[in-house]
Amino acid sequence: MQVILPEGWPRPKGYANGVKVRGTQVFIAGMIGWDAHGVFHTDDFAGQVRQALQNIVDVLHEAGGKPEHIMRMTWYVTDKREYLAAGREVGKAYREIIGSYNAAMTAVEVKALIEDRAKVEIEVTAVLPD
Repeated sequence: MQVILPEGWPRPKGYANGVKVRGTQVFIAGMIGWDAHGVFHTDDFAGQVRQALQNIVDVLHEAGGKPEHIMRMTWYVTDKREYLAAGREVGKAYREIIGSYNAAMTAVEVKALIEDRAKVEIEVTAVLPD
């Protein structure tokens, strides 16, 4: 993986502006904060993020991948203020479950998600090395 950072641009904190990679692509559908049986255990934003990230890692593992193979993440949040307020806990969960890898990321505030209790949905593109 090669992180793309145009000359003169400041290095982003916690993500990359772009990445260049080669290998087998794995596309993971939006994961929300419920467990493998479709049960929510919390309405806490950071708690839902933790579960969604674990769901991503579980799917990726099934494909033969690891968290460091994640190249792109899109986060859909229902309340950007809640997302920002939970930043420290979200960062901790990310580091514990994913690591400190440089995926290209986007976060978007949306009006609602399909599952009413869901506060966050994260979709991922991973690339497994050849």
